[in-house]
Amino acid sequence: MEYYIKEITTHAEMLAQVELLQQLNPNIEHNSCSQMLRDMIANNYKMIGAFVGEVCVGISGYWIGTKLYSGKYLEMDNVVVDEGHRSARIGAMLCDYLDTIAKENNCQMMMLDAYIENEKAHRFYEREGYTKRGYHFIKKL
Repeated sequence: MEYYIKEITTHAEMLAQVELLQQLNPNIEHNSCSQMLRDMIANNYKMIGAFVGEVCVGISGYWIGTKLYSGKYLEMDNVVVDEGHRSARIGAMLCDYLDTIAKENNCQMMMLDAYIENEKAHRFYEREGYTKRGYHFIKKL
């Protein structure tokens, strides 16, 4: 199969990926996803996708920002590869594409969060050159 990466630029195009997003976050509903995407896009959220023909089989959102401990960074967000297309190097293609964007934007670091229980993702990111640096704490309100 021939895969290619392209930017997903509009709210409608991003929202069309909700079923793929649900493979990572099963509780996301269409309407709440729509509103969250609107808020995120307003804060410079962007998305890329891996496609076979017109079908998106992998996605990653991303943000570019600056933090005191990292300097300028690109943060990958909600990286998902369709279950039927895993182990086809799609995740690596997404990482490579975002690595290029990070370098073009003079980022000093790339970062991401991965769920603690997602050990396959941990192994994948370590193979891609990422190191575990800390814990991401949350408090539901």
